[in-house]
Amino acid sequence: MKTILAAGGFALLLSLFGTPLLIRALAKKGYGQIIRDDGPSSHHIKRGTPTMGGIIIIVASIAAYLVAHLLSGTAITASAGLVIGLVVALGLVGFLDDWLKVSRKQSQGLTSRQKLLGQVVVASVFAYFGTKFADSDGLTPISSQLSTVRDTSITLGAILVVVWVALMVTATSNGVNLTDGLDGLASGASVLTFISFILIGVWEFGQSCAVSPGINCYEVRDPLDIAVLAAAFAGACTGFLWWNAAPARIFMGDTGSLILGFSLATLCIVFIKNIAISNKISNIISGTGGATLLTLALLIIPIFDTFRVFTVRILNGGSPFHADRNHLHHKLLDANFSHKKIALTFLIVFTFLTSITYSLHFISTSVACIGLFSCISLLLIGFSKYLKATKKD
Repeated sequence: MKTILAAGGFALLLSLFGTPLLIRALAKKGYGQIIRDDGPSSHHIKRGTPTMGGIIIIVASIAAYLVAHLLSGTAITASAGLVIGLVVALGLVGFLDDWLKVSRKQSQGLTSRQKLLGQVVVASVFAYFGTKFADSDGLTPISSQLSTVRDTSITLGAILVVVWVALMVTATSNGVNLTDGLDGLASGASVLTFISFILIGVWEFGQSCAVSPGINCYEVRDPLDIAVLAAAFAGACTGFLWWNAAPARIFMGDTGSLILGFSLATLCIVFIKNIAISNKISNIISGTGGATLLTLALLIIPIFDTFRVFTVRILNGGSPFHADRNHLHHKLLDANFSHKKIALTFLIVFTFLTSITYSLHFISTSVACIGLFSCISLLLIGFSKYLKATKKD
């Protein structure tokens, strides 16, 4: 627990006090946000605001994680090391995209296909090496078995594992990237998600066979160290949020949004695998489906919004990667919501879905699943009716 607190606290301080230094350095170089002339007029005032703030999130989180381990004297695990290495790799993809934008003084950096290719390559590398590095119990960071709320007896081949993980990672990365359209929205939502991952990791560790041996214990791989990494990301995002909240003094850019999406997806994959590997708990939702559904509750809004927007663009005969104003936060902006009000609304929704899912999971997996999707359906129906009423007014 001290290692978790050390990682989170150090990341918070490094991000909080390091971000203004980065702002001054970027402003001095003239590396400001590029806004399309055909974009919404409300975005034009953001032109010139320093971008590439994701640099401080990467540096603060990794540095805090390493310092926490140095202070505790514990070794870096394969699961966390794999996530960190590939976070840096995808961060370079996002940095290249941001760099091309600011250096060319135009809104186009890497093409959509180039960014997608970079994400797929990084995700595929993560999937491949994630099925390696087995520990003494034969557990690997990523399971090669088909999982729902627990591992099944169906073993996927290496190719299917890579394809499935690549799909999950790219979907979540693009979901967070497309959500990063309002001041503080992506960073604020990520803080809540990373905190939830900390709780999941601590709970898993406490119920592991290494700590609580017995008939109801279950085997997991590196849950506490993943919680330490999640704490580092939570602290870094919290410190950055202070400067990124409306009116933002810095934007995270693709450097930040891509690595946040990747981090959330990879932690999700590792945690679900850890939970699902247990065959010793028959129907204890808190040990299997509960965390799976909790993770789904945290990520479902950005993933749903991404697929919804992509589908609408394709049906309208356009490219799924062509930017428009059809995202949920754009709809709320059109309904005269302020940036702060929209960010707060999303955080309340995330908290509500997480709380409902966690409360219902004590009854059964099915009840929690039905409750989650029922709440989402009601929220979407209410959202649609509100927008229609606003247009009539």
